[in-house]
Amino acid sequence: MSNNFYTIAYTDEGVSLLDQRLLPDEEVYHLYKSFEDVAKAIKDMVVRGAPAIGITAAFGISLAMEKCSIIEQEKVDDFFNRVLHIFASTRPTAVNLFWAIDRMKRVYEQNKHLGLEHIKIILKNEALKIYEEDVLVCKKIGETGSSLIKEGFRILTHCNAGALATSKYGTALSVIRHAHMEGKNIKVFADETRPYLQGARLTAWELHKDNIPVTVICDNMAGYLMSKGEIDCIIVGADRIAANGDTANKIGTYSLAVLANYHKIPFYVAAPISTIDIKISGGSQIPIEFRPDEEITHFRGKRIVCDGVSVFNPSFDVTPSDLITAIITEKGVVTTNYEENIKKLFL
Repeated sequence: MSNNFYTIAYTDEGVSLLDQRLLPDEEVYHLYKSFEDVAKAIKDMVVRGAPAIGITAAFGISLAMEKCSIIEQEKVDDFFNRVLHIFASTRPTAVNLFWAIDRMKRVYEQNKHLGLEHIKIILKNEALKIYEEDVLVCKKIGETGSSLIKEGFRILTHCNAGALATSKYGTALSVIRHAHMEGKNIKVFADETRPYLQGARLTAWELHKDNIPVTVICDNMAGYLMSKGEIDCIIVGADRIAANGDTANKIGTYSLAVLANYHKIPFYVAAPISTIDIKISGGSQIPIEFRPDEEITHFRGKRIVCDGVSVFNPSFDVTPSDLITAIITEKGVVTTNYEENIKKLFL
């Protein structure tokens, strides 16, 4: 599996991010030298995708402490907690963000008695470890999920759950990449994924770079393709999975799951276990992010909706677990009886 680009990097100068807002027209990397700018990059969707958001936040937290020169421990604690709060306020739905924040906080609390200079090194190592673990996790998801993909499968995916949304390889796209690497002669249909066009702009760009056959379709064409027998399975990523398997993903995912259920097409969710929020029992407890009106009223700075019209713009919806055929994780594939089998992933 190849990726001839990187999404996130932690350098000696700061945090480097590929600006996903500009793809596929331009491949532009920005270097962020302050944690405030890293947090803003997450909020502004320079970087997106649940695992990538978590990694970026970990890098940003480390960067904040790296530049900290406060002497008094109590004030260092206050500063650290303020940094955590700023990152926690960026994107509410992606649980990997809060997973990474909690992990960095735990490491800080366990080691702060060693002094600021030591904690700087420890936090940076932890942030890099989060990144490196995600690379291995994404690779494992691909290896695990590829067993579900048969020769000649035509796969539909929604939004972008690829290397752009993770450290490398992706989640849903890792499964696709691995099946392609095995020579299974697959073909991918990528929903354009309105209103931000992550499928048209990002997924198609990634797959095309890897020479994986991909066709972009409008979101409202998916049902037509299913009715014509042109789709063999659907694979999507996730931003948060509840303890019962209910899954929050990009808006439009729920509609695909309903269509897949009607047409008896397997509907797979691929995600690391860090995306599973075992603290919430069901999808109704997942916070849904609402994005700015301009994402719908404008396209690349030009208004396409008449002024004064109301806009409703939730960024995610929740797919009930009974519409999900399987959840693919780095620790195995979970099918049916999700509540009990998800618990086993954490043993």
